[in-house]
Amino acid sequence: MHKRILSAVALGAVATFGLAACSGGATDSNGGGAVDGKGQELTVWIMKGTNPDSTAFYDAVSKEFKKETGATVKIEEVQWADAHDRFVTSIAGGTTPDIAETGTTWTAEFADAGALLDIDKYVDAEKGLRDDLVDGLEVAGTYDEKLYGMPWYAGVRSLVYRTDVFEELGLEAPKNWDDIVAAGEAIKAAKPDMLPFPVPGDAEFQVYPWVWGAGGEIATLDGKEWTSELDSKKSQEGIEFYTDLATKHGFSSAGATTWKETDLRDAFTQGNVAMMLSGSWTPKALTEANPDLEGKIGAAVIPGKDGGIAPSVLGGSHLSIFNTTKNADLAWKFVQMMTTGKFAEQWSNETGYFPGVESAMKEALASTDPLVAPFAQQMVEGGASVPVTPNFGAVQAKKTTNSMIQAILSGQKDVATATKDASAEMTELLNQ
Repeated sequence: MHKRILSAVALGAVATFGLAACSGGATDSNGGGAVDGKGQELTVWIMKGTNPDSTAFYDAVSKEFKKETGATVKIEEVQWADAHDRFVTSIAGGTTPDIAETGTTWTAEFADAGALLDIDKYVDAEKGLRDDLVDGLEVAGTYDEKLYGMPWYAGVRSLVYRTDVFEELGLEAPKNWDDIVAAGEAIKAAKPDMLPFPVPGDAEFQVYPWVWGAGGEIATLDGKEWTSELDSKKSQEGIEFYTDLATKHGFSSAGATTWKETDLRDAFTQGNVAMMLSGSWTPKALTEANPDLEGKIGAAVIPGKDGGIAPSVLGGSHLSIFNTTKNADLAWKFVQMMTTGKFAEQWSNETGYFPGVESAMKEALASTDPLVAPFAQQMVEGGASVPVTPNFGAVQAKKTTNSMIQAILSGQKDVATATKDASAEMTELLNQ
């Protein structure tokens, strides 16, 4: 079975909180002196949009890198929507950059294609760095027992809700599934124009917490054979609870059947939603989109069926070194500079994401900020990974999970049939 739950100290502070600096000295792959990169240039691809202050950040890190190594850096921003195809084309043509940001579900795929360098020797040469990596990001960056992606940043989804509505109706943040239903019924009765808990049909990462919260699994690995568990009794229980929020309790709308997460957040900012699952990086954006929501947004961990925390997908990115680089030691130096120490802190502060090293976690865990502490707890006690295999991208491309949910929401299939069909399709895709 793939490793799913993070360790007890698995993340760092978010925006507004200073981070403890990690090791970040200018050492080579043997842990020795500085790397001489005078006259050399690295090409780096970074996804566009994550950091709104990226220009100033890139200028600062490039200046520092040249000061330490003598090398220059050419950073190119790439749109997320175009990135995967561009990577595939560059891998086929041998024109990959020295370093690139790779999403957690892509790293194993590119490693399997033989395009990435194993960075274990670099990580292990830095004292304490291996133990400092965020567990879930390390797992997602590991393929065939080798590390190909250096954890950079991550976020997690938790329960986000309207505190003003809850206070008006005398409600508390749900602690279990019964609480969600009870709160939803109260909101539905008191505020008929508000959706208590919409169920977006085109948002797979909204589905898995309910599978895990019921004790189910997405898929398990036995030797080299993957088996989807979406049709197991426990997984079906979680999926039925989730879709019942719409089909049985009426907490959603017919239109939400085709919603993506962006549609869900838009509806929340418009004041039409009371509860939803949303990322740790979104509260600030919600209030910026609608200043009237300032002070009216709360967060809580996603509750399991009978309490506790339902795991949530830890999403984020690695920095990976491609095997076309002419100076792997120099490339690692840049990766190390970006992912540890002051630049990891700066990136986290500017983006609102969690960093990829554990040493920055203390302040977040100690925080009493209602929009920080719940996400930190979710990351530490309930961060999870989708199956770590190059073929999970095929599952996402086929929209296996989304099609299953949409079939249930639209009444085309019952839960048993939809989960059975999805499980068969996922198992086939994972083993291709």
